[in-house]
Amino acid sequence: MEKHTPMMQQYLGIKAAHPHTLVFYRMGDFYELFYDDAEKAARLLDLTLTQRGASNGVPIRMAGIPHHASEQYLAKLVAMGESVAICEQIGDPATSKGPVERKVVRVVTPGTLTDAALLADKRDAYLLAVSFVPAKRGAAALVGLAWLNLASGGLRLAETTPAALATLLERIRPAETLIADGATPAEWTSGGAGALTRVPVWHFDAPGGHERLCQQLGVQTLDGFGGQGLSAACGAAGALLIYAAATQGRQLTHIQSLKVERESEYIGLDPATRRNLELTETLRGTDAPTLMSLLDSCCSSMGSRLLRHWLHHAPRDADVARARHQAIGALLADDPRGGGIAPLRQTLSRIADVERISGRIALQSARPRDLSSLRDTFAALPRLQAELATLTGDASVLVTLHAALTPPDETLALLRETIADEPAAMVRDGGVIARGYDAQLDELRDISENCSQFLIDLETRERARTGIANLRVEYNRVHGFYIEVTRGQTDKVPDDYRRRQTLKNAERYITPELKSFEDKALSAQDRALARERLLYDGVLQTLLAHIGPCQRVAAALAQLDVLAAFAERATALDWNAPQLVADEGIEIEAGRHPVVEAQIAHFTANDCRFHDERRMLLVTGPNMGGKSTFMRQTALIVLLAYVGSYVPARRARIGPIDRIFTRIGAADDLAGGRSTFMVEMTEAAAILNEASARSLVLMDEIGRGTSTFDGLALAWAIARHLLAHNRCFTLFATHYFELTQLPESFPQAANVHLSAVEHGKGIVFLHAVDDGPASQSYGLQVAQLAGVPGAVIRAARKHLVLLERQSLGHPTPQLDLFAPDEATTDASFDDPAPPDGPDSAVPEDGDALAHDGMNSSATASVPVAGMPPAEHAALARRLAQIDPDELRPKEALDVLYELRAILYPRRADGDPDR
Repeated sequence: MEKHTPMMQQYLGIKAAHPHTLVFYRMGDFYELFYDDAEKAARLLDLTLTQRGASNGVPIRMAGIPHHASEQYLAKLVAMGESVAICEQIGDPATSKGPVERKVVRVVTPGTLTDAALLADKRDAYLLAVSFVPAKRGAAALVGLAWLNLASGGLRLAETTPAALATLLERIRPAETLIADGATPAEWTSGGAGALTRVPVWHFDAPGGHERLCQQLGVQTLDGFGGQGLSAACGAAGALLIYAAATQGRQLTHIQSLKVERESEYIGLDPATRRNLELTETLRGTDAPTLMSLLDSCCSSMGSRLLRHWLHHAPRDADVARARHQAIGALLADDPRGGGIAPLRQTLSRIADVERISGRIALQSARPRDLSSLRDTFAALPRLQAELATLTGDASVLVTLHAALTPPDETLALLRETIADEPAAMVRDGGVIARGYDAQLDELRDISENCSQFLIDLETRERARTGIANLRVEYNRVHGFYIEVTRGQTDKVPDDYRRRQTLKNAERYITPELKSFEDKALSAQDRALARERLLYDGVLQTLLAHIGPCQRVAAALAQLDVLAAFAERATALDWNAPQLVADEGIEIEAGRHPVVEAQIAHFTANDCRFHDERRMLLVTGPNMGGKSTFMRQTALIVLLAYVGSYVPARRARIGPIDRIFTRIGAADDLAGGRSTFMVEMTEAAAILNEASARSLVLMDEIGRGTSTFDGLALAWAIARHLLAHNRCFTLFATHYFELTQLPESFPQAANVHLSAVEHGKGIVFLHAVDDGPASQSYGLQVAQLAGVPGAVIRAARKHLVLLERQSLGHPTPQLDLFAPDEATTDASFDDPAPPDGPDSAVPEDGDALAHDGMNSSATASVPVAGMPPAEHAALARRLAQIDPDELRPKEALDVLYELRAILYPRRADGDPDR
């Protein structure tokens, strides 16, 4: 180190404490990065990489950004999963000997964001810590989790099994996850865990974590929060609190409560189900169109974030959802068209993000306009309460919210007294503290603002006192303030004038009064800014005691915003209140898929009924017919009902639901070494092992990833197991028509189908769900709609004829496509020439010849009895040259006569040879 320059010694010491973090090293108006950090930042941020001087004989590579534009660069780096240590100058350059003292004031990581410029308005950024407790004698392996929304102070704990960890991660979707040094990353770390950060193992000490949690919450025990016995989760919470406090460089005073989440509290949704239902993200990874994008008419960012949380945390407790339904009904009681809530929503649209402002106050990073917005929001609360009072009715939720929206008078009074009506964006710009709050600041401002008037007044008084008519009071940057008198008038200068500068034709003087004013004026602005900074820091410190009331108001505003958005959506989309009942079953009348309906001009509504004697619906019908839409809409209606929203149905009566499962679509996991079929079977296994009699299961095309007989056998066995053992409510879509016979053995199964009408060689989808099985799948028609070349469609149609002929004598038309068959083994679809010899048989009724689309080579192998071989060969050759789909009507008639002539040649006497 001694071979480096003093500044590089300082930098390297700071960098050693943050080896895996980019260091923004403050130098004047820039943040500089050095050496490897400079190269990395230049690559990631497209900065210019420079080289200046050397330290220890090594050239110093540098890259820098303006400090006033740092937020945009930080946002880019955080989005890439990088962390940044902000190193500021804390010493006074005027008094420092050597490098100005610097230290890291905070570390910006993906999971510890609090700045408004770095956070998504409608999405929370969670910091998660995971503690793995291995299996011990008599105890299974356990995973403890603690996750924190640093911007709001929300802290949650949970414990689960390693097998269920992926489900919990999919629900939390952390931005950053902490694990212990030396822990081997499991498969989940590459997926939904966000940025992965390692911390020392001792941070996860369970007793230490319990003690740290109690200190944070100011309690002796966690029993009051339901945290008794959660040793693994407490260990994770301890690591979380250490890391979060270290990144912020201060205590986390806004973490004042704790929520323990248990698996039985919410309707279970595994990762596949969340993806397939497209709750907040489409299968393509976009934010719209999703259920969230459709429902989010919230007036505030707080409401949008709470709505997202509710969609992923639908409570199993029906009373919670019923209370929300009651609140929506009260909001719409006076005007079912939604006009009654318009004033309420208009007021909500003007509120600030109180939740995040409270967090920034706790971290002492709130900006002036945060505080002015907070003041204006609190001032608007009485009006909001008055508007809510007219809509509350007997809804208990709204009554509670009305009380929670009582303005915190002390906080409001403090903000009104201290913060200017329209403060500057940054404290360094001045004009933040209200006039009248501090006399010293007001004086400094008066000096700075009234300087010109003081000089005019002084000049007028001095002219009168001295009798020098041309006396002037002026200022320049070199000599400051002065009184200028021409040489001819110097004999009139009073004794208290002191010469400051001599010019060719004038003398410049200073007086004690002017000198005193100069001292004040030249430093007034700097001193005013320093005084304002001091006062502002004092205001933030005082507001720490007001975090509780701020969080109380924030929670009430967010909940009211979501309920009002639900009411608005119910009106705009024609949704109705569901009934949540104690009896098991699901009855949906005229249900619609909420997202699909919003994307198309007309949506066909359908019914869905489950009860104890009807637990499985076997859904058949054509591809593109609407099977998947029907299944998903049922799940979404059930989920919306338990979230507390109205639902897209004329009537919905829903019993208790504990989980929703989906097995839809085809996707592989190549990184995990799993094929498409393996993923399909893994998801099916999870359903078979976990679904209960109160679960809703969506099974779409199970068994299609293997051979026909294997897939059919698996689909049949899975459906049978779901009926006989799980007894869950199941929508089972399939193209295996053999499964439609299940109701004969299991009365709890029933057949329904999506209807379609064949029109010519096309198909019209009616999207209506009718009782009974479908007659066919219309696969060729759908392929034609998809743009498959006509030649392929024609070849497929011809081969289909053979397969249908092959299936004669079987109870169903479904056969193994890969099994050889005597009737077609020798037939070549590439070579239209007929096989030699007239030995092939033909059905006596001649249906093979009459079938539309019959393959010509197959036709050639079934000669008409008694036909001479030569005529037989001629007929086969001619048939091979004909494509019926390409013939015009007149051409077809001509060909018919031509074939008849070959089949029934005329004798010499003109009579046909019968």
